[in-house]
Amino acid sequence: MLEVIAVTPEEARVAEGAGADRIELVSALSEGGLTPGIGLVKRTVAAVRIPVNVMIRPHSRGFRYSPDEIVVMQEEIRAVRSAGANGVVLGVLDGKGAVDVRSLEALLATAEGLEVTFHRAVDAAADPVAAARTLSRFPAVRTILSSGGPGRIEDHVPVLVRMREAAGRVRVMAGGGLTHENIRTIARETGLRDFHVGTTVRRGRAVDGELDPARLAALAALLASAQR
Repeated sequence: MLEVIAVTPEEARVAEGAGADRIELVSALSEGGLTPGIGLVKRTVAAVRIPVNVMIRPHSRGFRYSPDEIVVMQEEIRAVRSAGANGVVLGVLDGKGAVDVRSLEALLATAEGLEVTFHRAVDAAADPVAAARTLSRFPAVRTILSSGGPGRIEDHVPVLVRMREAAGRVRVMAGGGLTHENIRTIARETGLRDFHVGTTVRRGRAVDGELDPARLAALAALLASAQR
């Protein structure tokens, strides 16, 4: 499964046509992705046939949230559901760098019926493998998006393998630093089957570059050949 970041309905259509299986819709890609406006969510869901999962992240100042911010996130989840999105992408940590279980429980209760991805907040955890084990206890969490920790994804292959084992039924999705040069190796060495890409399929490989359908199609072909 290949998930592609989009910031507009047009990009979502381009991604679908070039081989994406799912869209992660965000705003403020330069900030690592924030919650998009509900109008954008509605237009994007209507623009494509593939699933659209929506980022729920009120700010880029880390992954700890106040009680008021959790309430804001819950309101955004409700709006995203009403817009017809397939799921939400979120992540919460506590002051010790572990999964903030209490906040996560509140968010998951609000997201009932939606597909939930715990995003790369897990890479900022004190122990990503322990975080994956914690997340395995929550049936509503379907996917963990991770590069195995900060830095280059190539350096974290053993961690991704341990995360896959610790996560149990939860699917670990490799993302963050995937390129045309390393995606086949990452796929083979980790045994993962879900992948997430953003800047590597943009022109200039920059956050402000346009989504490049040729780069995306080429990457999708590489991934397919690695998994035969």
